[in-house]
Amino acid sequence: MTVVALVPARCGSKSIPLKNIKDFCGRPLIHWVVKALSNSQAVDEVHVATDCEEIAKAVTTGNFPKTYIFYRNEANATDEASTESLVLEFLKEKDLQPTDSFILAQATSPFTQSSDFESALRQLQNEDKDSLLSVAEFRRFLWDGDGKPVNYDPNHRPRRQEMAGQFIENGAFYINSVGNILSHKNRLSGTISTYLMPEHTAIELDEPSDWLAAEAIFRQRQISSHLATDIKLFLTDVDGVLTDAGMYYSEDGDELKKFHTHDGMGMQLLQKAGIKTGIITAEDRQLNRRRAKKLGVDFDFHGEKKKLDRTTELCNELGLSLDEVAYIGDDINDVELLNAVGLAACPANAVSQVKQIPNIMHLKQTGGSGAVREFANLILQKLQNG
Repeated sequence: MTVVALVPARCGSKSIPLKNIKDFCGRPLIHWVVKALSNSQAVDEVHVATDCEEIAKAVTTGNFPKTYIFYRNEANATDEASTESLVLEFLKEKDLQPTDSFILAQATSPFTQSSDFESALRQLQNEDKDSLLSVAEFRRFLWDGDGKPVNYDPNHRPRRQEMAGQFIENGAFYINSVGNILSHKNRLSGTISTYLMPEHTAIELDEPSDWLAAEAIFRQRQISSHLATDIKLFLTDVDGVLTDAGMYYSEDGDELKKFHTHDGMGMQLLQKAGIKTGIITAEDRQLNRRRAKKLGVDFDFHGEKKKLDRTTELCNELGLSLDEVAYIGDDINDVELLNAVGLAACPANAVSQVKQIPNIMHLKQTGGSGAVREFANLILQKLQNG
């Protein structure tokens, strides 16, 4: 049995132009669900159905395995066209068996993980149901337009956690067999199973305020999921991270660099929390040495071409593992160390090779504009929240 996934991605979006490829936590929005699908061992093929080259280019430049572009009919890319019309167009064109499994996944659901698709497929098989949809639990006090309570007695108000929750369709994904869809002309049919996802997955990305809220949740969950162990050592690159990567020269030929004071405070706050800090850079310049001294970091390494080797030596000296190290870098000479540490992050201006590192945190700020402070704040929030 083949498992095929389809991700609809129109160019048109009235509320947020080109929403499907708008930057979301350092990547085009569509990258998150395509990445989850392409990394899933349970999914054989991933197809992105689009009507424009901008989205096609954004997907192909992501270098996702087993992912293909499906150019949808213009008639199925209008505001009035149903998703079912696109699904039927796709299935009629592809040579699939009736028993093959079909996943319809939404680009606007960046919280969906590879494990969600795998668990949902297993659940559908174990329950022996025909189709499945993802849902989130909904615990809210509802009233109708006539001022009457819908789902509770206001005279005996329950605690929210004691309410019998209802399920809301979060739109993340749907699973059915190819044969069922072609027969019923609907993504869902027969006996239907519900796959429960966390409440925050029901966020609709329709307005700019929704976007900001979703990004904040996404970033916090990123760091929570990555911090398998406590971070004991925080290291940062200099050029492009603590600076904006620019090289400035005065009339006298003096070299100048732009640093951000908020980054310095972030590193001080980490030290107060018991986390050692340091910089490690391939450059060996007095400007960097003076900045390290002013920051009061615990360690500063200059002219280090082999950053991973030096960090490994430092960990051995401190009795730490690389899993207890957080590192932020922006260029190809940081890739080896970023791949090795327990928590890796990059500023928004990092090169593409860095941004494509698996599980790296994409920060909102650019180098020299508070990226280090942003990373530090996320770590400190995790410590405060336990």
